[in-house]
Amino acid sequence: MKSAPELRRLVGRLLLLAVLMFAFGFALVPLYTVMCKAFGINGKTGDAYQGSQLIDDSRKVRVQFLSTNAADMVWGFYPEAQELDVHPGAVNQMLFVAQNPTDKPMTAQAVPSISPGTAAVYFHKTECFCFTQQVLQPGERIEMPVRFIVDRALPDEVKHLTLAYTLFDITARQPPPAPVARNGG
Repeated sequence: MKSAPELRRLVGRLLLLAVLMFAFGFALVPLYTVMCKAFGINGKTGDAYQGSQLIDDSRKVRVQFLSTNAADMVWGFYPEAQELDVHPGAVNQMLFVAQNPTDKPMTAQAVPSISPGTAAVYFHKTECFCFTQQVLQPGERIEMPVRFIVDRALPDEVKHLTLAYTLFDITARQPPPAPVARNGG
């Protein structure tokens, strides 16, 4: 059995530990934000892109759009335009069209890439069909938007970016539909 002074020290240390853990819990969100900004992860665009006063009207960057189907993908898939000239800091949109020419439902996933690779950290997708799987019924055609911002911090020597998507058929990877419950057995 411990003496009263030892118990008081132990309780004091445990209370100090509880206070430190509570404070660390409050610090997690700001620490996470700082880490994301420092390492350029999580696609956080922050508040810097809100408001037209942050658009750099003095220069334009050409963004080219490419689409490719993976070897087993049969959908029609293409951008509405081949390229756009954009001002850094402005919100832009491009529509991609997909069509399922088969007689069965299919599920697809688009995987993006940006080139040159060193400029990828300056390209921010705020909305993209690549964030979710796309399910199309037989013969169905859809228009899928991608909204993006080219960061004003993009180095001046970079005057051209390419956003490319590869579309994959992931129908076979989908779990089978849940059985339908029938009344009366």
